[in-house]
Amino acid sequence: MRKDPIKKDKKGLYYFRANLGYDNHGKKIQKYKSGFRTIKEAREAYSKLLLETPETLSETKKKMLFKDYVEEIFLPWYKTQVKIRTYENRLNSIKKHFSYFYKLPTNKIEPIHVQNWQSELFKTLSASYIRNVQGIFSIAMDRAVVLGLAEKNPSKIVGNVKKQKTKIDFWTKEEFEKVISCIYKDDYYQHFLYVSLWFLFMTGMRIGEATAIQWEDIDFETGVLKIDKTLYYKNLNHYEFVEPKTKASTRFIVLDDDTLMILKEWKKVQEEVVKTGFVMSYNGAPTQKHTISYAITRFSKLANVHRIKIHALRHSHASLLIRMGENPLIIKERLGHEDIETTLGTYGHLYPHSNFEVASKLKGVISAKHSITNLDTSPTNQHTVGFLHKNQKVQ
Repeated sequence: MRKDPIKKDKKGLYYFRANLGYDNHGKKIQKYKSGFRTIKEAREAYSKLLLETPETLSETKKKMLFKDYVEEIFLPWYKTQVKIRTYENRLNSIKKHFSYFYKLPTNKIEPIHVQNWQSELFKTLSASYIRNVQGIFSIAMDRAVVLGLAEKNPSKIVGNVKKQKTKIDFWTKEEFEKVISCIYKDDYYQHFLYVSLWFLFMTGMRIGEATAIQWEDIDFETGVLKIDKTLYYKNLNHYEFVEPKTKASTRFIVLDDDTLMILKEWKKVQEEVVKTGFVMSYNGAPTQKHTISYAITRFSKLANVHRIKIHALRHSHASLLIRMGENPLIIKERLGHEDIETTLGTYGHLYPHSNFEVASKLKGVISAKHSITNLDTSPTNQHTVGFLHKNQKVQ
């Protein structure tokens, strides 16, 4: 919502600062007027000033600096187009990387500027990250075209960086076993970390899904875990349950007996220290991502195992299921993917041994028999006349 331009000073009089567009250098043209006794007088003067300069506004709006466009127009609009947690997660990246164009008028950003920007980003950032940032930049420029602040989208002319296949990192079963063997369960906090890493490795849940799990979401009789929410965590005083990432993310996972036993044990220990509905909690509050990340760093080092990111525990679960020979459709449902293409596209390369197994299984499947006489009475192929198999007798 746009702020009211009419303000009241300490003396009780009203004033305003009108934005009349931008000069040839992209700087704001503003006019300040004050001393109005009533808000009505101030509004009338403000409206009159804008009506007197419609042509100026129409021409100079096209000279708007990209910095002003992003802060005053794009970001307020973009905030209404995505989920609040998505907006907040992307805000710092937008401000940091869009600043490359801040001194340029929005309609003067050319393809060469975008290409040079890409080159700068490539010096320190991954291709996948750059693709995401440029994707948002393209949205911003598309919006500028719609609003008449730019004639073209230079980002689309240049094109986004080439999509690269991301290498899937994960722990094998043996690596995970080494890591958890370094955790001292008799210590309450380490017991919590043991349960958290196990829970993530053995379910393949996203970290937001796992930290949102309540004890009431687990049916210990049937072993079924319900996943129908994710946790949006800003800080200790500001967190809330929000809808899952996609519709397919709402699902049920059947837990194995080992996981159920570990959770039951943890529930008893936790209840002696704190009363909470969160499964992954040692102090009553939901677990923060950096807590798990730090634990992975510490214990992977102790176990002499390569460090992975939290999301790689999800990949580790998928890898474990593939190693066990599970059907991709089962993996899709368990991970909450929207389609099988996502599952195969992400983990298909983990199936190379399956080709050899299939070839082995195909051996002997078909009974290799053939006719001992020619049953085909159709005309002989002109290219093979006179050529007979060495075992075929001439009549």
